Amino acid sequence: MIYKQYGELGLNVSAVGFGGMRFDTSRPKEENAELLLHAESLGISYFDTAPDYCEDQSEDIFGIALRQMASRRDHIYVSTKGMPSYIHTAAQAREAVHKSLERLGIDKIDFYHVWCVRKMAHYESAMKPGGQYEGLLACQEEGLIDHIVISSHLQGVRIRGILEDGKFEGVLLGVNILNSLYRWEAVQAAYEAGLGVVAMNPLSGGLIPQTEREFAFLGQDGETPVEAHIDTACRVADRSAPFAQEDLDRIRAHISGNMEALCTGCGYCLKSCPVDIPVANYMQFYNDKPLFGKAEEEMMKKLRGEQVWGILADLPATAGDCTTCGACEEACTQHLNIIERLAEIAYWEKAVESQS
Repeated sequence: MIYKQYGELGLNVSAVGFGGMRFDTSRPKEENAELLLHAESLGISYFDTAPDYCEDQSEDIFGIALRQMASRRDHIYVSTKGMPSYIHTAAQAREAVHKSLERLGIDKIDFYHVWCVRKMAHYESAMKPGGQYEGLLACQEEGLIDHIVISSHLQGVRIRGILEDGKFEGVLLGVNILNSLYRWEAVQAAYEAGLGVVAMNPLSGGLIPQTEREFAFLGQDGETPVEAHIDTACRVADRSAPFAQEDLDRIRAHISGNMEALCTGCGYCLKSCPVDIPVANYMQFYNDKPLFGKAEEEMMKKLRGEQVWGILADLPATAGDCTTCGACEEACTQHLNIIERLAEIAYWEKAVESQS
């Protein structure tokens, strides 16, 4: 494993971290905890989780593993989070920190994120007098948190403005080949400010593995662009080297503006719809249009198959039920034009129904 400096904090952190968002919750927590132990045995030292991950089981799974790693705690960095959209006061922030500490089985959180800042109002809420940030500062003074950091899905220019306020020691960003064009400025801003940067969703929530052929240009000399198991990720990190300018130019030459318009399946829209439209299902289906340039006829053919066998089968509500309230677009980390897409899909649904 290779290690990198986290900003200017003097911390050597493993180049590959362990993210706790996608455990198989059909399996026992103890079995999932074995994944952390295996990752740590390979040299991974950065472990990231959050409340609500994996049906609110992730912090508990981490706790099982972290208790077994207690003798090596000095070499492990634990990250968790709290949403300003749920945490409105300093008291609530302190309560959230204490709850996470108890679940994780540790006495200090190394990195605590102001989490899921998807719009500036979230940031402003966190920073208001008596708000979340104030509570986190109090926890930091008590030794319950080492470093206060931020996790954001805003566009790069907005994140730059936040980082320039100087309140955080690092940033967690959704950065991958699909969204780098509009988020890379945030990485650059963090670097310029001497802040730590952690990249989440490097495989775009699974979208890149699902369309490996389309992203074959990312690999060379027999590489695949998507091998992502723990062992493989560590091997890749061990032999990785910085991109040369010609590498960046080659990659940019293959990235179209349409790639920025893909749903990554993060799922933040799922709880937002007042009429229970499974927005993420529809947006994942819609990915075929910008990614493959499929025509309307092809999309309707795919729609029929998905309605019977796939992600659009047996839905609680359909695209045509959209009330255009905008809650899904507000929640979307990719800032997609969801309402417009749902209207287009609703038109296809009517056409398919008329043909059956």
